[in-house]
Amino acid sequence: VPFTPLRKPLSESRVAFITTAAPFDPEKGDQGPWSAYNSAAKFYRVYALQVEPVPDLRISHVGIDRLHTSQEDPRSWLAIAQLHRLQREGRIGELNAQMFGAPTNRSHKATVEQDCPDMLARLQADKIDVAVMAANCPICHQSISLHARYLEDHGIATVVMG
Repeated sequence: VPFTPLRKPLSESRVAFITTAAPFDPEKGDQGPWSAYNSAAKFYRVYALQVEPVPDLRISHVGIDRLHTSQEDPRSWLAIAQLHRLQREGRIGELNAQMFGAPTNRSHKATVEQDCPDMLARLQADKIDVAVMAANCPICHQSISLHARYLEDHGIATVVMG
């Protein structure tokens, strides 16, 4: 498994946030905090959104435990506010102005041959040193792990949160 050590201190590194959360689209049915699983809300291509203002992302399309949790507090799965705080404290050098979405296509081939190269190109264009990646369900962990391996193999350090 590839591993990329930090090339410079984290306090000097440019950090990007990557998530499996989907942009809210009111035409795709219920995506609210207590919604049932909603496969219509899935996305199939890497996306980029500005981190300010914090985008309206949802996780109704992922397989979470809906009996014991809700989607009410996006800060529990969307670490943008925490990353801004770490930047203000000088723990990270700079939070990238864009965050990225990693699709959970349930296809190893599509992820490795389409999504990973697309994500790498976007991160390289933004001169990213570290990718902080949030997986929101077991399928998301598989997709994020494939992305992390690919990015590490191409010189970008990763941190996977679950």
